[in-house]
Amino acid sequence: VLDKSFAWVELKIMILLRSYWMRKGYDYSINAKARETITMRYKRITEAVNRRFWNYVNDAAHSLYVGSYGRGAAINTSDIDILMLLPDAARKRFDAYAQNGQSAILQVVKDSIRETYATSNIRADGQVVKIIFTDGTKFEVVPSFKNRWPARDFTYPDANMGGRWLSTNLKAEQDAMDSKNKETNGSLKNLCKRIRYIRDAYYKSYHLSGIVIDSFVYDAIGRSQWPDGGIELTERQYARMLLSRFSMVSACGRLNATGSRQEVDTRSSLDGLGKVLTCMAK
Repeated sequence: VLDKSFAWVELKIMILLRSYWMRKGYDYSINAKARETITMRYKRITEAVNRRFWNYVNDAAHSLYVGSYGRGAAINTSDIDILMLLPDAARKRFDAYAQNGQSAILQVVKDSIRETYATSNIRADGQVVKIIFTDGTKFEVVPSFKNRWPARDFTYPDANMGGRWLSTNLKAEQDAMDSKNKETNGSLKNLCKRIRYIRDAYYKSYHLSGIVIDSFVYDAIGRSQWPDGGIELTERQYARMLLSRFSMVSACGRLNATGSRQEVDTRSSLDGLGKVLTCMAK
């Protein structure tokens, strides 16, 4: 029994050491200085939009980190997504436009941010206002409205196809990621970050969206038998597990977002995801 106990401890140490050395040198975390800059810009953007739409100065109200940063899966090359809640009266006003009020609302949000960041590259693009700073950091601001029904907690404008309104449940997505990450001892978000790193380092020519990465890893982990005892799998073992699920997802092309269960558009991301997972499994 004692020999078996020592063997189990030795196995665990070997796996943890291998995992450590595989990650050593791949520091794609967002450091403290970068987070301070992100927070400062987040507050200034929030204040600018609040000033225009809510008529008072506040750098914290009506805003929320979303996307990979909000889900806790961002790396140092990730865009920073901000959801900006606007008053209901604004939606009614832009709904009254004869053509594409959704595009018009994005333009007003863009102009409000330009008053603070006059020299930055700012443009409205489909569903977001993009801000590209001189240090290469990209922010995407999503103007939105709070829904009365919790099934789809936010509605946001889509200027494509002549203009329309779309809905999402971002809080459910974040809660689901946090819960599963805790259940897997942090492996969920670490895997999502690792996939982002390999995508950005080796497969930049392939499109692979963050929501596809997070939704896919969440789905694959949820369908797999998770090891007991806190033993950490190697990257190759993780990748083989993910590849097994990937073959099924790519065959049907269907994937649901974490928590909200909304269908995720995978059409332009599957090639890139397959490349990254195959690289990890070698």
